[in-house]
Amino acid sequence: MPVLPCPPNPESVTLPPRRAMKVARCHVLVVGGGPAGMGAAIGAAQSGAETILVERYGFLGGNATAALVMPWMSFYTQRGSVAVVDNTRLMPQDHGPGEPVVGGALAVFLGRLYTNQGAVPPSPDTGFTVPFDPEVLKVTAQQILDEAGVKVLLHAFASTVLGEPGKPGAVVFETKSGPVVIEADVIVDCTGDGDIAALAGCDYEVGREEDGLTQPMTLMFRMVAFDHDAFNGYVREHPTQWRGVHGLWDLVSKATANGDLDLAREDILFFATTHPGEIALNCTRVTGALGTNVFDLTRAEWESHRQAAQIANFLRKYAPGFANAYTCQTGTGVGIRETRRIVGDYAMTADDVLGAAKFKDAIARGTYPVDIHSPTGRGTVLKRVPSGEWYEVPMRALLPKGMEKLLVAGRCISGSHEAHSSYRVTPTCMATGQAAGVCASMAARRGERTRDIPVGAIQRELLRQGALLREPEA
Repeated sequence: MPVLPCPPNPESVTLPPRRAMKVARCHVLVVGGGPAGMGAAIGAAQSGAETILVERYGFLGGNATAALVMPWMSFYTQRGSVAVVDNTRLMPQDHGPGEPVVGGALAVFLGRLYTNQGAVPPSPDTGFTVPFDPEVLKVTAQQILDEAGVKVLLHAFASTVLGEPGKPGAVVFETKSGPVVIEADVIVDCTGDGDIAALAGCDYEVGREEDGLTQPMTLMFRMVAFDHDAFNGYVREHPTQWRGVHGLWDLVSKATANGDLDLAREDILFFATTHPGEIALNCTRVTGALGTNVFDLTRAEWESHRQAAQIANFLRKYAPGFANAYTCQTGTGVGIRETRRIVGDYAMTADDVLGAAKFKDAIARGTYPVDIHSPTGRGTVLKRVPSGEWYEVPMRALLPKGMEKLLVAGRCISGSHEAHSSYRVTPTCMATGQAAGVCASMAARRGERTRDIPVGAIQRELLRQGALLREPEA
């Protein structure tokens, strides 16, 4: 593989000092324009804060647009079993009816996506997931942030944090115009990888407890000219070979024996999208790579593109309905499930998720299962939240231990490897982002520490913004 490896004994080079242009100062600086970042920007702006959002790509959406992570997973509780199983829908068939547990910014984005004909509302037909068009999401995000008055800077990669120890006050961004600096009263780290928190000196954990290995990376890709009717015929004739969104075990075995496929996971996994004749494939898997290591990232991109091409060829050769199908898009970057988890005032656990834990300082909810793709190869662990239940995320999990003027949101909040596998999904990430934005806004406008903001005030503001939470205790 012709990718540049990390040298075994790298030499360090001292870089010359340089000057940067200070371009802005604001109440709240949100770094990262994914689901958590968009939620944080909305939460802060709707709370009255002057808000700036900075994103490394030329568009917003994070993994939803850059990595094509679709559909958005369910944010509905599950009660009982599915009344009628129809494995030809190409949607999950294992989620019974329930109630939504996330609102607020998520509801705002979904409502506008529906208006823009860019998403399908969750229902039994979609397995309570939300199929969406990533290109429509890009435009929708711009519309919503424009209306909220959020200032946006694109094509800017965070590289340095400035400020006193334990009190970051500015971030340096690398751009085509050279380094630029944005100062803020409070910073919200929505990078997914906890980049800002790590640069500020926060403690963090990586991977599972026993060996530090993280969930694998996956390059998502879309195929078009897919003949759904022809595939349905195969599913009806081979009912044991497809379960809603995954399967084809016999075809995988045949192709593997013939030397046409070397699949890194146990089956083929794909979803229908908002467009007829199009599917989104979640089949590639790269293990033993860390998303904060540039050499691992390079290998993951290289290997996952090879896997995607092989999978597409396999489907065309072996799977009914794919004879004329072709790949129309791969993710701008490989999808990263797990990197740093910042050590906060409270760490979410698997028991919290699977026990549907409730907290006095709850600021978000989740109901997605513990979903761990094997860090070493084939296999996936799935453990569900109790029927009809949800768990809550406490504000303390967003507060990096020993740090002021900084909050984290999204998949890098404080929790275990197992708990992370549930709260990492889009709806809960957006909810924690909105809560972080509200807390940051209040701290900035009041001139107080983030930890000193009464959680009841945060909860009441979140409720005003449409979040689904219990009423705060008196």
